[in-house]
Amino acid sequence: MEGSQQIIDGTNLCVSPGFIDVHSHGDIALGKDFTTLCKVSQGITTDIAGQCGFTSFPVNPNTLDLLQEDLSIFTDNFDDNMKRFTSFKKYLDYSSKFDLTYNTMFLIGHCTLRTAVMGFENRKPTSKELDKMKDLVREAMENGCIGLSSGLIYTPGVYSQTEELIELCKVVKEYNGRYVTHMRSESDKLLEAVKEAIYIAETAGVPLGISHYKVQGKSNWGLPKQGLQLIEQAISRGMEITIDQYPYESGMTHLYVSIPPKYISNGIGELINLLKDKNIREEIKSEMINPTTEFENYYICANGFDGIFIADCPTFKDPVGMTIGDYSRKLNIDPFDAFFDILIKNHGVCTAIYFTMGEDDIFNIIKNENTVIGTDGIVKSLDGKCHPRAYGTFPRAIDYFHKKNKLFTLEEIIFKMTGLPANRYNIKNKGAIKNDYDADLVIFDYDKIAPGNTYQNPNLLSEGIESVIIGGEIVYHNKKLTGKTPGKILLHNK
Repeated sequence: MEGSQQIIDGTNLCVSPGFIDVHSHGDIALGKDFTTLCKVSQGITTDIAGQCGFTSFPVNPNTLDLLQEDLSIFTDNFDDNMKRFTSFKKYLDYSSKFDLTYNTMFLIGHCTLRTAVMGFENRKPTSKELDKMKDLVREAMENGCIGLSSGLIYTPGVYSQTEELIELCKVVKEYNGRYVTHMRSESDKLLEAVKEAIYIAETAGVPLGISHYKVQGKSNWGLPKQGLQLIEQAISRGMEITIDQYPYESGMTHLYVSIPPKYISNGIGELINLLKDKNIREEIKSEMINPTTEFENYYICANGFDGIFIADCPTFKDPVGMTIGDYSRKLNIDPFDAFFDILIKNHGVCTAIYFTMGEDDIFNIIKNENTVIGTDGIVKSLDGKCHPRAYGTFPRAIDYFHKKNKLFTLEEIIFKMTGLPANRYNIKNKGAIKNDYDADLVIFDYDKIAPGNTYQNPNLLSEGIESVIIGGEIVYHNKKLTGKTPGKILLHNK
């Protein structure tokens, strides 16, 4: 209560600075109870949103349908006001009306930016279109965005070339912002993708963030260590590079990403029409099994459909909680037919979990001194299925990296979740417990702290998080939100 003090009995408990989630998609459903609960229940007090090229701004009302197709992985319900988010300032005017529990910072997404200016066109921008994109980046940076994010395996970001991204990052440089990228490859071409990301940021003169650094596909395991050598070489030349990672051997994204991007250039709706054609299905099947063009082939990386787990579907939910392999065997049909039919029956909107990574790579990445923790969490509702990382990343990092595998002391892993991201992303007065810093704190039971969820039940709350304090107010206690809303939108250079 105002004017009074509350004493929390911390006997036998640990007190940490609030955890900072450097890789969030929480902006798409900002202010929703389920977005708040999945963050705060694992100790997150600040997040950096707008990753992988996807944001709710800037919007071109004429291409809003394409943008919403892209963003459908993040939400089933779009705000009617979205057509008005034609600039970051207008999005801020909207989002500032929410009573927020935790703090949020924003990047501007390249996929959204390109959609606003060019739709899903598979070509270079004209000089006029590039100037328009630069103007939109400039407006966002002037109003407090912290930089530009890209998602170079997703439409329409996949259609962009290196020079386009350099030119946009040059605008970011004017405001001391940064470039954060879901690279063009996290599989066979990982090293080429690392080189491109470094080249873009180094040429433009901006700090680089590499999103959810990993490699997919057993034949590629070991490549991240070589990529880390490239990163260290760039750092030795004076670059600042920050890597984020979630502590799981699987990732989650759209189900349709296994399909070559050339079939998606006219949008998801047109892809679904194509999938109804038997000849096109056979063509896509052949391309997925024996690709003739380069793309991030999640089907091969997951070693086939037994490595692709259906997390959530909006309408036809029969395959949820099963791999496509298991589902096809249940129906006694070809797994490709099962795959195509799932997409058709859900209008292309499905999320899938891909088991593609190796533990040695995960350990090598987290041990790098430039690596921080990020959830990459996507939650659509309180009961909607998701990846366990959405609710459990930070407790799992403590349990997995420190308690079980002894890779770090407790203080070292906590620093990767607090002080290091605060320093790298210039988050003022956060990341430490000290005088004149914001009172963002996590109180946890060391013996109990662990994720409480599973792939089958991903929405269960973490164990051991006793209380979460943001701005001096208790926002989470006894596995419940208290209703306090001290969160703020944190603006770059403001």
